[in-house]
Amino acid sequence: MKISTILDKVDEHQLFIPAFQREYVWKRDDAKSLIDSLIKQYPTGTMLTWETANPPELKGPHKYDERQGAVRILLDGQQRITTLYMLIRGTIPPYYTAPEIMHDTRNLYVNVETLELSYYTRARMENNPLWRNITDIFLKRVRGKDIVRHLEARGEAVPRDRDDRIDDNVQAIQNILERDFPEQTIPIKAAVREAIDIFYKVNASGVALTDAELALAQISGYWPQARDTFKRKLAELAEQGFIFKLDHIVYALLACMYHVGSEMRRLHGDENYELIRETWKRLDEHVLDYVVNLLRTRAYVDHTDEINSIYALIPMIAYCFDRKGEPLEEREIRKMVKWFYFSQIRRRYVSQLPQKLDVDLRIVAESPQPFDELLNGIAEESRLEVTPEEFEGRSPAHPLFGLVRWYMKSRGAMCLTTGVGLRQNMGKKYQLEKDHIFPYARLREVGYGMGNRLKYPLAQEMANRALLTQVANRSKAATSAAEYLAEVKRRFPNALSLQCIPEDESLWQRDQYEEFLKARRRLFADALNDFLEGITETVEVETPASIEDIIAEGESEELEFKSSLRWDREAGVVNKRLEEAVTKTVAAFGNVEGGTLLIGVDDSGQLLGLESDYASLEADKDRFELHLRDLFQQQFGVPFTMNKLSIAFPAPQGIEICQIDVKPTDDPLIVIAKGANGQRIEKFYVRSGNSSQELPMKEMKAYLQERLR
Repeated sequence: MKISTILDKVDEHQLFIPAFQREYVWKRDDAKSLIDSLIKQYPTGTMLTWETANPPELKGPHKYDERQGAVRILLDGQQRITTLYMLIRGTIPPYYTAPEIMHDTRNLYVNVETLELSYYTRARMENNPLWRNITDIFLKRVRGKDIVRHLEARGEAVPRDRDDRIDDNVQAIQNILERDFPEQTIPIKAAVREAIDIFYKVNASGVALTDAELALAQISGYWPQARDTFKRKLAELAEQGFIFKLDHIVYALLACMYHVGSEMRRLHGDENYELIRETWKRLDEHVLDYVVNLLRTRAYVDHTDEINSIYALIPMIAYCFDRKGEPLEEREIRKMVKWFYFSQIRRRYVSQLPQKLDVDLRIVAESPQPFDELLNGIAEESRLEVTPEEFEGRSPAHPLFGLVRWYMKSRGAMCLTTGVGLRQNMGKKYQLEKDHIFPYARLREVGYGMGNRLKYPLAQEMANRALLTQVANRSKAATSAAEYLAEVKRRFPNALSLQCIPEDESLWQRDQYEEFLKARRRLFADALNDFLEGITETVEVETPASIEDIIAEGESEELEFKSSLRWDREAGVVNKRLEEAVTKTVAAFGNVEGGTLLIGVDDSGQLLGLESDYASLEADKDRFELHLRDLFQQQFGVPFTMNKLSIAFPAPQGIEICQIDVKPTDDPLIVIAKGANGQRIEKFYVRSGNSSQELPMKEMKAYLQERLR
C-alpha cells in the first residue's frame, strides 16, 4: 500500500489503531532514521493489518459504525505509520491525543542540497535557505525553485548542476509519498482473540515490546477498556507526584492475583476477566492510594523522582492488597518502610526484576513476618550498615542520596537560605535542588575540575551538597563556603545540624575541603544508621529454603530427583517400572531419616515438569495426586500415606513439578515387587549417599534395632 494511501485511510476512518496497542514511543533518532532510509530507498519493514467488520476497542474518539463495513486494524507498524503521519501531515494523527505522544518527532529539517537530516538548531538553520522543515516539502509549501531563487537573491551562484541537485533532492523527498509499504493482512474471518494472538506472536520475537506490554495487549482483548481505565488512575497518581507507567500496573495486577513477577502469560487468558476486574477495583479504590500515602507520610517520599526503583512498591502493594482493605498496624508500617529504604540503597530490583519479584512475592504470601524475612534476604547479599566510605566520590545520583533526603525530611530539615522546610513545597521556584556547599567554580581553581579524574568526583560528591529551594540556589551564587555557612548559622542556628553539615568552622576553608568531606561522610553514616535502626527492630526469621535453592543443592542423602512418574521420555511410552522406582525411593527415605523426592526434575537439576505424566493419565494435577496416593497406599498402607507423606506442586520458573516429603517411620516399609516368574518378592531399601540401596531382608532387623537405638 502506498504511504499516501495509508495516510488517506487514517483520515477517512478506514485504518485504525486498536486500544490494546501501546502509545507512541519513538524518539527523534528513530524518526530521522526512518526518513533517511525512505529517501535512500532502503527497506523499512512491513505493516500487519487485520481486516474486520467487528473491530475491538479503538484508539481515539471515532466510534466504529457497522455501516462502514470492513475496516483495517493496524497490528504491527504503528510507530512507523504514526511517525510518517506527523512528519508528512504536520499534525498528530486522529487516533492519538497529545499526552499519548511520548516524544514529538515533528519539525525535522532537511538540507535540500546534501539531504542531511537534523532537528532544528537556530545557529545552523536560521539564515540558511537550504535547511527546510521536511513537512513543508511534503505539503509542497516549498519547491526546489523557491530555494534556488532565495539563494540567488542572497547573491549566491546557482549553476545548472546545483539547481538540478536541489530539485532532484526535493523530488526524492516528495516521492516518499508514492513509496509502497509492504502489507500483510489477517483475513476478515479472524476473531478478536486470534488477531491479538497474532499481534503477540509478531512482537514476542523482537525486543520492541516488554512482557508487560504484551500482557496488556492480551488483557485488552478480553477487557477492551483496560488501558484507558489504567491510564486514568495513572493520571490521578501523577497529580500527586507519583508517576508510573502502564508496566507498573500490570506487575501490580500479576502480583496481587498470582503472587509472582515473571509469569505474565498468566494474565493472557480471558478466564481472568472477572478476577482482574475485581482485583483492579480494590487496587484503584483503596490499595494504590493507601500505599502512596504511606510512602508520603511515613517514608517522607514526596514524588517518584526520589525513588531509585519503583518496583519495590510491588511487594508493598501485594501485602496491603492481601489485607482486603484492613489498615496496617504500626509495627507493620514501620517494618515495611524500613525494608523499602534498604531495597533502595541496596538496589534490590536493579537487575533480574521478575525473578526477584517471584522470590519476594512468595515471601509476602507465605511468611508470617514477610518484611523481616525480606530484609534478612537483602542482608544475605550485602551489609545493612552504612559506612562513611560508601559516600566517597558518590554523586547525588547514587541511591544513598535518596535516603539522605528522606532522613533530612524526617528531622524537619530546612532550606539553608529561606528557612522553608524540605517537605513538598508549593510553586516551581520552591522545588528542591542539590546545590554545592563549596562552589564548584572555586574548587575548580584549585585542581578539582574535569581535567583531574581523581579529584573531580570529590567536587561533585553528595557530601558537598545541600538541599536548597530553587529560589535560594539562584541567590546563593558562588559565595565561599565559609561566608555562606557562617551566615546560615547566624540566621538559622539548627539548619546545619539538620542537614548533617559539620559545624567546625575550620573545616569551612577551601584548603580543608577534603577534611570537610570526611567529617560529613561520618555524620551521614552515623545519622543514617541511627535513623534506620530506630524505625523498628528487625527480627531474625528462620526462612525455609525455596524450591529453587533445594534443586540447586543437587541430589543428596535427603533429596532425589525423578524425571517423571511413569512416562519414559526416551521410549515415548508409559513405563510402569518408573513408578516402582518412585515407591522404592519413598520406602528408602521412610526407612532412614526421611527425605524429599522431586518428580519432574532430571538428575542434573533441569526442570522438565509434569505435562507428559498428566497426558499419560489423561489427568490434571488433582488426578495425578490421587494416582500417586493410590500407589503408596497399595504398597505401604493408608496410615503411612496419610500421616507420613505430604505432596505439593511447586512451580519454579513457572514449571509445575511434584514435591513428596517423607517422614521417617518406626515400622519398616517393605516394597512388594514381582520376580522374573511373576512371584511376589519383598524388598527393603535404605538411603546410602544420594541413592536408594537394597538391604537383604535377613539384615533388616539388625538395621532397625541400630537405627532406633
